[in-house]
Amino acid sequence: MKIIQLVTVKQVLTETSKKELLAGYEAQKMKLQKESDQLRFELKKQEKTKKLHPASLKKHFEKELQMRQEKVQLLDFQIEQLHMLPLGSELKEKEVQAIIEVEEGTRWEDIEKGKTIIIKDGIVDEIR
Repeated sequence: MKIIQLVTVKQVLTETSKKELLAGYEAQKMKLQKESDQLRFELKKQEKTKKLHPASLKKHFEKELQMRQEKVQLLDFQIEQLHMLPLGSELKEKEVQAIIEVEEGTRWEDIEKGKTIIIKDGIVDEIR
């Protein structure tokens, strides 16, 4: 019998992966900053045309800007944490589904424990 099981994928922090993660975080921050700038521009544009109710319009745009600001703060925290982690640390990247073969006599505890895939610089280094 085959069952579907979640498998954890972890990435070993190396100098290369650390640089890639930092670059990804910085790219996300830049994207959020551009979105915020665009929202501010749209707000000013909408205020000048006065087609919508100004108070509700401003409240909506402020909510969107606040959400992006919170995401930037989270990214800043993640960058700070990344700088503190030693090389060789394992970071949980994601979970994927795998099909596992279960036969009579298979130890259920071994199946319940789950599997972990360890990635090092984009290459599968170990399967636990």
